[in-house]
Amino acid sequence: MSEAAPHAVVIGSGFGGLAAALRIAAKGWAVTVVEKLDAPGGRAYVYQQDGFTFDAGPTIITAPYLLEELWALAGAKLSDDVDLRPMDPFYLIRFDDGDVIRCSATLEGMRAEVERIAPDDLPHFERFLKDSAKIYKVAFEDLADKPFHTLGSLISAAPDLIKLGGFRSVYSKICDYFTNEKLRIAFSFHPLLIGGNPFTTTAYYCLISHLERLHGVHFAMGGTGTLVKGLARLIEKLGGTFRLNAQVDEILIKDGSACGVRLSTGEVIEADLVVSNADPAWTYSKLMKHQPRKRWTDRKLARQSYSMSLFVWYFGTNRRYDDVYHHLMVLGPRYQELLVDIFDRKKLADDFSLYLHRPTMTDPSLAPEGCDAFYALSPVPHLESGVDWESFAQTYQAKIMQRLEETVMPGLSNSIVTSRVLTPQDFQDRLSSVKGAAFSFEPKLFQSAWFRPHNKSEECRRLYLVGAGTHPGAGLPGVISSARVVADLVPEAVDFQKEARAGAF
Repeated sequence: MSEAAPHAVVIGSGFGGLAAALRIAAKGWAVTVVEKLDAPGGRAYVYQQDGFTFDAGPTIITAPYLLEELWALAGAKLSDDVDLRPMDPFYLIRFDDGDVIRCSATLEGMRAEVERIAPDDLPHFERFLKDSAKIYKVAFEDLADKPFHTLGSLISAAPDLIKLGGFRSVYSKICDYFTNEKLRIAFSFHPLLIGGNPFTTTAYYCLISHLERLHGVHFAMGGTGTLVKGLARLIEKLGGTFRLNAQVDEILIKDGSACGVRLSTGEVIEADLVVSNADPAWTYSKLMKHQPRKRWTDRKLARQSYSMSLFVWYFGTNRRYDDVYHHLMVLGPRYQELLVDIFDRKKLADDFSLYLHRPTMTDPSLAPEGCDAFYALSPVPHLESGVDWESFAQTYQAKIMQRLEETVMPGLSNSIVTSRVLTPQDFQDRLSSVKGAAFSFEPKLFQSAWFRPHNKSEECRRLYLVGAGTHPGAGLPGVISSARVVADLVPEAVDFQKEARAGAF
């Protein structure tokens, strides 16, 4: 490659891939982002249909300072491109008996909700606030953007993490503070946002509650897709390019180093390093299927616990539902038992809990005048459930519609004017996720930090991993932090040339 511009190929344009591409381009590299779909975004793809705009995936934006850092790298301001609106309350949680918890952005509002539901738990809520702040300080501020590619990094972090109770589950930890079951659910469900089971996910993820409270929950006007478009523009501003409708078939390796990719068309794109934003299990089992692997063998990948999948129904109505909040959890009759069905039994249950997203409450422009845009998301088992989603999707969508009509959206069945679904099969076929797992590896204790696929690949030189399946994990703050880890491991372009000539990189 050119002495002036060493070349990096980034596989996939989810938030992790976009953030990595931007950071590496800011170091003077020539960057090519290769994307299987016809537009950037990955799980954050945007559907335009019948005048409605649907964000395919992430809708809850926390830690906007991470986005501000990315814009600053390109000499720009986030606020110039994206209008972020704070949510208050963050979301509402509707229980099966009709009771609703307003998860307020203010401590005063949250204290009032705790006192309303279980006055005796209020003093313990104050203790929870202090302890979750301690977990956040260590597990996120200190470690989320640091590499865990040596055993020493794990050993040095272990004492603090053990002291914080990381060997326990989120739900177990929450039970130390709350005796009321509704409050236990309200303060323990957060791992589901990143593909984890609250009853098995390491208690480090109690940090999410503090993350929300510290930085707020926001919505991007125009939808999350505005962030994707903004990042893509910044990458192009720094000289990066996008190859859309281009599926990577193989990562090429020469003399133990990644040296490019081969597309499904047979075209080869040469590179000085490769960053994969694909699911790590897909990266190793599919994109490196012809390469001998020392750690992430097919046998080891088969032994990993994978996250649940999702069934997402996108729909538009010819009327507005002004009683429905922007972020609304519509819970079913079971909590732990439903999660056992999803994560352990891999059984598609008859009941479900839903996350209902109504962005048109905040931004009416996402639907025609007088209409509303929604998606209803149901956590479901990944493809090991054996469900034939091609034949069952319509039936499951009808069950969700009936549930919503009975609870929070009267007359829904007569109001729908556009509709589409995303199933676990789509996560595998469209988004290249092994088993159709929506969040890659499940965030259990021994699948976190050093135990996850490393950001700097263990299998060959000059290959890096970003996204939900590597350190620190899923969720927008996690995948954006993974890109910072990778960028810190990649030298400036001018230094790379010197190190490459010396054989040191």
